[in-house]
Amino acid sequence: MNTPPIIFERTQDIAILRLNRPEKMNSLAHEVFEAVHERLGVLEADSDLRALILTGEGERAFCAGTDILELNRANDGTEISERGQGLCDRIEKFPVPVIAAINGIAAGGGLELALACHLRIASTNASFSLPETKIGLIPGYGGTQRLTREIGAGRATEMMLTGRTMTSVEALNVGLVNKVVPPADLHSETLSLANQISRLSPLSIRACLKAVTQGMELPLAEGLKLETELFSELFGTEDAHEGTSAFLEKREPVFKGR
Repeated sequence: MNTPPIIFERTQDIAILRLNRPEKMNSLAHEVFEAVHERLGVLEADSDLRALILTGEGERAFCAGTDILELNRANDGTEISERGQGLCDRIEKFPVPVIAAINGIAAGGGLELALACHLRIASTNASFSLPETKIGLIPGYGGTQRLTREIGAGRATEMMLTGRTMTSVEALNVGLVNKVVPPADLHSETLSLANQISRLSPLSIRACLKAVTQGMELPLAEGLKLETELFSELFGTEDAHEGTSAFLEKREPVFKGR
């Protein structure tokens, strides 16, 4: 029986997607791209979904990047880069928070995949690198842009030019990840964060993501205009009325997503 390239789980309003090539360090082969795209397409239309967790199967790697054998056999660099960027863009623009649970090596395309996620929690044994210059290439799935935006041009350029590996502690210190936990606690900590988000208004969460992801690409004045538009859209919703009423009544709000 063929091993599925991804493993999908659903617990109430939270979904978990695992890259499932542990023997290949969860590297990104063609079938992995197809499977992830297919699953994201289904989840994007799921109005009950509150958060998505992305992780790797096994204990060694979140994702070690593009399958080098496939890369070596490929003839079209544009196609490869656009395929990777397309998946990362889709994750970044996903309507609910995508949380990367980084359970080991995040290298090359694997780090670029993690960078596309909205939040990142790493285990203490996680490591981060963009080593493409060591094989005569550069990061092609958005790493040159997203890593620079996350940790600054100086640190990002050094990582790319030297191909050096960053530890989980370093990643936390420079703001590349939100939290570092022991490997045994990674799943529970990530699920706890997802559950914390799921208890809030889904309309607010989706609007906040839109304001941040789209606003980063806009001049400040246009970003502020987008913020006002989204705030105004939320203002008349049942969730906004419930939230303000619950605050005044000193009780927990019950959000219904409308």
